[in-house]
Amino acid sequence: MWSDLSHPGATMKSNAPSAGAGFLRIEGLAKSFAPGKPVFADLSFTLDRGEFVCIIGHSGCGKTTILNVLAGLDTASAGHVFMDGRELAGPSLERGVVFQSHALMPWLSVRRNIAFAVRSRWPGWPAAQVDEQVRKFVALVGLDGAIDKKPSQLSGGMKQRVGIARAFSIQPKMLLLDEPFGALDALTRGTIQDELMRIVRQTQQTVFMITHDVDEAILLADRILLMSNGSETADGYRPGNIAETVQNPLPRERTRAGLHHLDGYYALRNHIVDFLVTRAKAT
Repeated sequence: MWSDLSHPGATMKSNAPSAGAGFLRIEGLAKSFAPGKPVFADLSFTLDRGEFVCIIGHSGCGKTTILNVLAGLDTASAGHVFMDGRELAGPSLERGVVFQSHALMPWLSVRRNIAFAVRSRWPGWPAAQVDEQVRKFVALVGLDGAIDKKPSQLSGGMKQRVGIARAFSIQPKMLLLDEPFGALDALTRGTIQDELMRIVRQTQQTVFMITHDVDEAILLADRILLMSNGSETADGYRPGNIAETVQNPLPRERTRAGLHHLDGYYALRNHIVDFLVTRAKAT
């Protein structure tokens, strides 16, 4: 079920699609804010096309920094990132990003917030085609009735749905999610998680997501990366890295409500929690 990355020869089975191995390749990535003590170093992993990967670790291990590098919002101190055979450099509409804060423009309606992104992606499209694209993705997140409302008229969960619709509307090659449900109440969070799974299945989107919620990772991910913090050891400072990769053995057609009924759920959850409690070396 699980494979330690320190054993590169280990084989792993996945329920994820594998239309193209190594669609996203991270090679030797490092980031330093203080000399001699990189947050993480020599970090390498891949994502297949259509795969949903979550990364879990304690605060300070560098998860958000990795995502920002993938989004082109930050630069690494060393290493390379390739997507679809090309090295990434700077932000691009080929990568959609959803943060914990919805980042909607408060003076624009739902329709116009999403239309702004669509026009940026396809500047030559006529207004009718832009509106058709907007309506399609508003419907996908179940917000048809709120399409002409402004963010101040929406609940927190609805705002996050708009952010998700906006990210999907530009049809990015990859979606990057930085704890997008972290500020929501448990009921709303569960509802949107199920909706996200439905949309990802429908669009076959490649997703890289940061979360602190173990159950969220088990629900959504095909594969879960467990990240250790940088720490002082008897041999000196050791940078953070991906300590282990965990394949999700549960059926891909799963829901939040039924998760704890699935064979293998508790063993998987206990394994991840044990890592976070005893082996992540939080600083």
